[in-house]
Amino acid sequence: MSIIETVYASAPSEHVIHPTLEILVPNFEPIRVVASFEDLTATLETGETVTFNAGPFEYKEPSKNTRGNQTLNFSIANVTGEAQKAVEAALESGSEVPVNYRVFLSSDLSAPANKPYKMTLRGGTFEGMMVQIEAGYYDLLNAAWPRKRYTSEYAPGLRYI
Repeated sequence: MSIIETVYASAPSEHVIHPTLEILVPNFEPIRVVASFEDLTATLETGETVTFNAGPFEYKEPSKNTRGNQTLNFSIANVTGEAQKAVEAALESGSEVPVNYRVFLSSDLSAPANKPYKMTLRGGTFEGMMVQIEAGYYDLLNAAWPRKRYTSEYAPGLRYI
């Protein structure tokens, strides 16, 4: 059993779980938040050492059912003006904005405790100093199968059928 599984199962006092959220908006500084009262300096899986700003945020994982909805909801409080501009620009641009959710343990900040969840920003709303964003995984239900589409650009002979 891994250390994170042990912490989830028994909650030993020497290990504190630090959930973090990272939003990588193009042309803006990355938004990094940790659900804590103090800033957290940790090393990412890439080896880069970064600082996550302390701030309350909550997340709701998708329900485990057969609907195929793979959207996670995040609520972040005390959002600064710069962060609000960045998220608004990301939502208006329509481009893919990566959102990474990582969990660190206080006993080992040299790497995330488990594999990070890599998602894409899908939507969001602002209410005062609170932002609620939706991020999702790969949309398997709306993916084409087979992957190759036999169109006239791919197979020019189809024009004559």
